[in-house]
Amino acid sequence: MKFSSALQFNAVPDWAQYYIDYSGLKKKLYVIERDIVSNNGQSGTSTGGAVGESHTLLEPQNQAYAAFVPLLDAELAKIDRFYERKEAELFAQADIVERDIDKLQGIPTLQRRSSATFFQKLSDMGDSAPRIQGASSAQPGQQSNQSLGVDSTIPQDVTNAYIPHEHDESTYAPSLAGAEEGNRGSEHMSRTSASDRVRRTASFSENEVLRRELRTRARDLFILLHDLRSYAQLNYTGFSKITKKFDKVTSSALRSTYMAETVHAASAFGEAAQRRLREHMEAMAYAFGLASQCTSIDDALGELKQCLREEVVWERNTVWRDMIASERMVNAVGVQSPDLAGGRAKPRMTNTQRQMLRLAACTIVFGVAWAVPLFAGVEQQRCWAMLVYVSLLWATEALPLHVTALLVPLLTVMLGVMRSPAKSHQSLGAGDASKAVFSAMFSSVIMLLLGGFALAAALSKHDIARIIASWVLSRAGSSPRTVLLANMLVATFASMWISNVAAPVLCFSLIRPILRTLPPGSTFAPCLVIGIALASNVGGMASPISSPQNIIAINTMHPAPSWFQWFAVSIPVCVACDVGIWLLLLFVYQPNKTTPAIHQTRFTSERLSRRQIYVCIVTVVTILLWCFESQLAFVFGDMGIVAVIPLVLLFGFPTVLGKEDFNNFLWTVVMLAMGGIALGRAVESSGLLHELAGHIEGVVDGMPVFSVLCVFCALILVVCTFISHTVGSLIILPIVSEVGARLPEPHSRLLVMGAALMASGAMGLPVSGFPNMNAIMLEDTLGNPYLSTMDFFKAGVPASFVAYAVVISIGFAVMSLLGF
Repeated sequence: MKFSSALQFNAVPDWAQYYIDYSGLKKKLYVIERDIVSNNGQSGTSTGGAVGESHTLLEPQNQAYAAFVPLLDAELAKIDRFYERKEAELFAQADIVERDIDKLQGIPTLQRRSSATFFQKLSDMGDSAPRIQGASSAQPGQQSNQSLGVDSTIPQDVTNAYIPHEHDESTYAPSLAGAEEGNRGSEHMSRTSASDRVRRTASFSENEVLRRELRTRARDLFILLHDLRSYAQLNYTGFSKITKKFDKVTSSALRSTYMAETVHAASAFGEAAQRRLREHMEAMAYAFGLASQCTSIDDALGELKQCLREEVVWERNTVWRDMIASERMVNAVGVQSPDLAGGRAKPRMTNTQRQMLRLAACTIVFGVAWAVPLFAGVEQQRCWAMLVYVSLLWATEALPLHVTALLVPLLTVMLGVMRSPAKSHQSLGAGDASKAVFSAMFSSVIMLLLGGFALAAALSKHDIARIIASWVLSRAGSSPRTVLLANMLVATFASMWISNVAAPVLCFSLIRPILRTLPPGSTFAPCLVIGIALASNVGGMASPISSPQNIIAINTMHPAPSWFQWFAVSIPVCVACDVGIWLLLLFVYQPNKTTPAIHQTRFTSERLSRRQIYVCIVTVVTILLWCFESQLAFVFGDMGIVAVIPLVLLFGFPTVLGKEDFNNFLWTVVMLAMGGIALGRAVESSGLLHELAGHIEGVVDGMPVFSVLCVFCALILVVCTFISHTVGSLIILPIVSEVGARLPEPHSRLLVMGAALMASGAMGLPVSGFPNMNAIMLEDTLGNPYLSTMDFFKAGVPASFVAYAVVISIGFAVMSLLGF
């Protein structure tokens, strides 16, 4: 593994921006090689002669040195500033813990190791410390640095600063004062009065609470100090490797002088800083041992070693790695090895052959729908055939969803389904039809979708979503019930802003340490995984940008609801769905019986960087403008114009969002939404929507609005359980809108929004939405999946009915109060 990848893997995520910019320095070095070394080398060869050669060789070295060393100095200054700030912060907290440990009463004495023995024991924790792949082995006669996770090129005075060679007898702690007095006090308790017993019992309870609190604080500080130790080692290795690469490119000797004279002089790598760090690490281990009532420091180190293994692996388990793993799993679906029988492979139909078969079947149905007359108008009959064809292509995925969406404007123009909006309703020519369909495809809702993508990309890239989620989960405690509910609420909240596609990936990465520490056979693992998946689906209802079906609903509703109105409906519905599904999962899995307590998530408090603050300000301002868009219509006119603001403010600074982030937008979703809008426009223009709504109106004639809502929610629940939520919404919502407008008391907006919310609530099968597909592919360390299809039948299907009940009850009540 290259060091740049190893650095990214081993870096503490919260401190990522404060590490050496190794990749950036490499790029600068390649520029120096191209512009200075190579060019001067070529000019030197043309002069010839020994004098000219030595002159041209010396000159590019000086130029390269002058260009590169200031970059190294800037990185070193950045690292030094962060190390000093973090050191002061952690040492102050450690000193407080040391003072508070003296307040404990009745704890046994603990033999405190000398520094040499203690840190030799600590250095043996090789499997918990992060390793840098590719580090060279130690030279004979030198102690190996592999267990410390550093390169052997780091000198002994830095890497072994944590393993001092001198014994400091002063580091042995005397017996705790008051231990014998505590024993004498216990003998005297039998002679005390009842009131004294009550008072001592209360004091003991307070002492136990303090002991547990100090144990947690000492453990967390030990982990953070260990992270600071790793931070110094990784950065030292980075300077060593980049200067070595510089020497190789420029044929100079910068490494030896720069490391000895500059890097060693920095406070982060100095012997004094390392000595202070090891003393505080030892003090926290000692405090942890006392608060944990360990019999020896070895027991305390054993527990801390386990904590380090869990916390370090959790921090390194970043979202992007899980996304890559999920993508590889998706790509692997359908890849089968041929079964061999008698030395011959059984003939199988390839994926391409299956696709062609589905495409041919859909085309045949299209021909039948074209030939069988069901409507009087020519445009309506052609549009009906196109609607059937496109719906089948989407449902069977004979073509990729976005490709089918791109097919919609082509078929709309070629089949001549568009009519003039005038009363004559004459068929539009190809030129007028193409202008009409393209003008409909790029609308304000598409800009709203792009604005949502920009906010989601910024919140994810700059770790704001993970920080918020970690903060909430760290306060969930260790009860499986509360941890399950907290994770579900976090998944729903994350889906509001980073979409219900990225939210489950984020949440699954955060629960990895919990899943790893569960006992075998624990039902809490599948309960937690499916809980996050179902809550992410629920989060698809939460905001207009949380899922594509909401964008389609807003485009269908006239007038479109404001963000404040959407939140007024969606938030009570989402909270009620989460609570109902939470109670359902507790009943189905009963996790408290197999797992009474779990590992608590750790949160590391960090100051937000200027970029993170900037992203938060842009996000909050944009959401406020969306919420009050109706009051600001005289300024912005539409929500789509407001969506331009985050696009400009976030992409205007490449350090916030760059070209790569723009290219990584879910453009397939954008194309799908645009194709759906074009299909809706074609169905409306041809008159087919009017005809279909007339037939459905006859079925629901005389039914109250509530009953009509129940019918349409049930319809979209069934459809979206088996096909994509977005596709189901594209097909059904325009019809729902037209039927709602034809009711004696028009409630088109109520029916459309209720159906859109129900589309996200269809989560009964593994294929019902991306969160479910991601959850069923999640595996443990042994490659065993946490969920099976049966889990969705016993939890996902009932959860869909819970969402259905909430939408037609709470959702209907709130929408009625708002006048939808």
